Amino acid sequence: MARRKKSPPAKKFAGPDIADEKKKLAEGELGDDEFDKRAVISTAVDHSTPLTGAWFAERSKYIPLRLSLKQRKYLRLLEAAMTVSEYTDKIDIISHKDKARRILQQLKDVCAILSGLVVSADYKEGQKLIVGKEFKDNATFFQTIFEFGRRHKIRNPEKMRDAYGKLVYLLQDSVIPEIQDLLQFKLVRPIHTVHSLLSERSALAVLEDELMATATGEILAEGKSRPEIDRMIKTKERAIETIARRYANDSISYEDIRLCLLSIGDNHSYLRSNRDPCDKMIHYLTSLFRADSYDHPYSLAIVGGRHGARLTHSHTMQYHYCLQSLTLWREIAQDMFKLWYMAEEDLLDEANAYRLRNTGQGLNRVQACPRIGRCMHNILSHVQRKVGGHWVGSSVVHLGDTNVPNALMFIDKYNQVSRILNPIVICLGQIDKIYDKPDLKAYIDTTWGNPTTLKRAILTDFFRHAFDGSGADNFFDAGSCIDGRLTSAWNWCQLLDKKSYYPIFLLTGFVGFDGAF
Repeated sequence: MARRKKSPPAKKFAGPDIADEKKKLAEGELGDDEFDKRAVISTAVDHSTPLTGAWFAERSKYIPLRLSLKQRKYLRLLEAAMTVSEYTDKIDIISHKDKARRILQQLKDVCAILSGLVVSADYKEGQKLIVGKEFKDNATFFQTIFEFGRRHKIRNPEKMRDAYGKLVYLLQDSVIPEIQDLLQFKLVRPIHTVHSLLSERSALAVLEDELMATATGEILAEGKSRPEIDRMIKTKERAIETIARRYANDSISYEDIRLCLLSIGDNHSYLRSNRDPCDKMIHYLTSLFRADSYDHPYSLAIVGGRHGARLTHSHTMQYHYCLQSLTLWREIAQDMFKLWYMAEEDLLDEANAYRLRNTGQGLNRVQACPRIGRCMHNILSHVQRKVGGHWVGSSVVHLGDTNVPNALMFIDKYNQVSRILNPIVICLGQIDKIYDKPDLKAYIDTTWGNPTTLKRAILTDFFRHAFDGSGADNFFDAGSCIDGRLTSAWNWCQLLDKKSYYPIFLLTGFVGFDGAF
């Protein structure tokens, strides 16, 4: 077996003959050691949008960079520090003591814990932080390690469930002018993105390269043979290597360009996991149901007061209501990194103060969300134009009120969409496979008739009662508003074990809607 050659350092790279390479690509004269554009790689992006340099440039502004191995070591220390911290328990309470002093003490405690953990992990590095120095002397270190945590969370929404909330609230307090005067240094710095790195190194031309779609695309194994997959992997690896060699120079290294390409590729993977379930549910809705008619007993009509529904819709109206809701969720998932970026700007804006209020679910930080509000209204307008026709239900977006107190709650709310839809999509996809087993085939045939009627029964119930306005005490909190649609879906999830088809979910591996599937 031939040994794989190690990539040489950037300074040794000789730029390829780009004109000759383009000529070979155009004429199809491609050997095993050159690119093959005929090997199709799924980019897991919105195929209605052309993948131009401008598209990559705009999207890369909100794609955080991957963490290196050394950076992940510090991330673990941050996670450990935030896990043991009781920051919100001591700050977000009703107390007559000076809040600014309490915040300052807790901030210093967290910084002290981090310094101690660094000492325990790397004694020499820890000594540099603590010997003869105060916290303000290590401002860059604290800014950097907190940025690692924020970047990691955006890239991996399922991680740092509790730690991220404490981290954001800690940083939110740190930007209060009074606290900054007492602390004497800042804890917040901008998220390090693909675009920011390439811009700093004068290498934005990377995003214009014709091989970007191939180099950042995600390879999907479904329906492909092993040789086909190997060929696509080889094609992608060589696309990455060629772009990195082509643009590496004294300002930006080969490895930095690879890091940027892999980070964009990770974003495509995120979209496949979080946006594609919406596409699949839209496909089920449009392929198994019709807007203007229905087959008994697959009507989507609901009546308020019956089976827990709080809305009254005809079949046609409910069809469009579900389609509009799923399309909205899809577009939110498509732009989630941008929304998250804007959410942090709202949360960490020193001019945007919060108020501690009892929202009916305990004390919460109620804060205006101007940036994410503008983004959401733009997305909503886009969806309304995309689906056309009459918009069913309310178009109210709750932000900065008792329903969605702040931008962090908004992000957390819409990160639940994939946790709701993925288990359903997986269950529906597994039905045909379990039907091949004789005992389960007999069960499905006896109870449901065939796999198709089983799928339609599950989907009929979902499209009826996951979008029926239930899940809250009044129409303002749930109903048909933008956020109420998600509340109804969560309410349906809570009642799944009462459904007649629940055994099918268990037979296909279902264990819950909280990311453990």
